Amino acid sequence: MNILSPSLLSIDFNHIERNAKVLDEAGVKWFHLDVMDGTFVRNISFGPPVIKCIRKVTDSFFDVHLMINEPIRYIDAFADAGADMLTVHYEACKDLQETIDAVKAAGMKVGIAVNPETPVHWLEYYINQVDMVLIMSVNPGFGGQKFMPIALTKLQEVKALAEERNPELLIEVDGGITVDNVRDVLDAGANVVVAGSAVFKGDKKANIAAFMEKLNA
Repeated sequence: MNILSPSLLSIDFNHIERNAKVLDEAGVKWFHLDVMDGTFVRNISFGPPVIKCIRKVTDSFFDVHLMINEPIRYIDAFADAGADMLTVHYEACKDLQETIDAVKAAGMKVGIAVNPETPVHWLEYYINQVDMVLIMSVNPGFGGQKFMPIALTKLQEVKALAEERNPELLIEVDGGITVDNVRDVLDAGANVVVAGSAVFKGDKKANIAAFMEKLNA
């Protein structure tokens, strides 16, 4: 079953509880939470205290994407805040293996993110140890960017690796996803789709319904 994981970067933070309930009522089971530190990426978003507040108003699965340098420093804080899965960037970890092990030890699922310019061949060393691979289809750190078609090739490559080494792997794609191109990423191998403005701009329930129709076709 394919999964929609709306990116809360696009949520109205003045009405977090109300919007979280809209997502829940529309059948959304995952929330995508982008954490940016202003160093690994240029923007700053939010951290564990905000995630802990959102956790109080929903039981949805918290898909936490850490765009921060040396995320191993904050694993316990995110676990305490209510994260269900932490996805870390290969480029941001001095010791990716140690970071993967630490996330698991904290009781969370673990994912690895791949930037658009980063080749995916090195994933063969880790793909059987993680729960998810995240293919970035835009440059990380900014919302509202256009989808980069190179992501389709990367999704196909990860799917091929997963079939050999980890058939249960979740393959997520993030950046510029709309109702119009979501079938393309699903056909390329994605089974978890992140969408921000395409979910939150306008009628959220109608937008979610349109995504769900494509995801479950």
